[in-house]
Amino acid sequence: MNRYLIGAALLALTAGAAAAQDVKLQLKWVTQAQFAGYYVAKDKGFYEEEGLSVEIMPGGPDIAPTQVMAGGGADVTVDWLPSALAAREKGLPLVNIAQPFKSSGMMLTCLAETGITGPEDFRGKTLGVWFGGNEYPFLSWMATLKIPTDGSPEGVTVLKQGFNVDPLLQKQAACISTMTYNEYWQVIDAGIKPEELVTFKYEDEGVATLEDGLYVMEDKLADPAFKEKMVKFVRASMKGWKYAEENPDEAADIVLENDETGAQTEEHQKRMMGEIAKLTAGSNGALDPADYERTVKILLAGGSDPVISKAPEGAYTLEITDEALK
Repeated sequence: MNRYLIGAALLALTAGAAAAQDVKLQLKWVTQAQFAGYYVAKDKGFYEEEGLSVEIMPGGPDIAPTQVMAGGGADVTVDWLPSALAAREKGLPLVNIAQPFKSSGMMLTCLAETGITGPEDFRGKTLGVWFGGNEYPFLSWMATLKIPTDGSPEGVTVLKQGFNVDPLLQKQAACISTMTYNEYWQVIDAGIKPEELVTFKYEDEGVATLEDGLYVMEDKLADPAFKEKMVKFVRASMKGWKYAEENPDEAADIVLENDETGAQTEEHQKRMMGEIAKLTAGSNGALDPADYERTVKILLAGGSDPVISKAPEGAYTLEITDEALK
């Protein structure tokens, strides 16, 4: 009798595992607290509760997330709205299905010894800027300030910055791009005191654009099964994000457990999670049309890159998150 019961239980477990729907998530960057909500959702079984088997694929300097998805290597990816708009303008039909990040963590961090106290002091200076789609908010900001980016005495010299803080530490640039939750603290950890720095948060300067959102290929949403799967994925992911907000230290520990490189430290990840929680606060996962329009307006007002020439009609939809969050 027990043998039959065990056999039936194993059969049920096998059937349940077979029924799980696979989802591949491509992150924008390496495993860190910036993506804690997804790791928490997986660790806490939120995806499993929705009948999903989710593979979280870290990004890195040699990985182009949207291209991975376009090539069929991922179902959904994390991207910033400016770079997603640029990709769509170039023919890659991305669609935003969720917006966990409500606020921007981007800023310029400058050495106080350079004499920079306000944006007008940027003139004649070298500024480090991330590219790969992250440059659009910066270029728009400079255009709004009417500061050329041509290296002229009245403009700024743009240094194509790698994903590190070396240009500031080595004084190759007066300012560099940093995130409130990551590179700024790398500068501090390198021995530079906060009072030796001047920061300009994009949020404070009125040029903040939407960052980490979830994107899929538009044509895949025509498949009802895929759409239903994404509804489940968004619902579970947002449950993970809200848990991470309320339990930042635990969330950071979960991230560390998933860091196969061993490069991350407990102090840095817990500090990062504390800052990330400020950026996801206030989001229920749905893309706020006002936030979308604000981002597009900022990019268009700058007129600094012809790729961002217009807001593509129908590029973003609220349908998935509206259903997912009911």
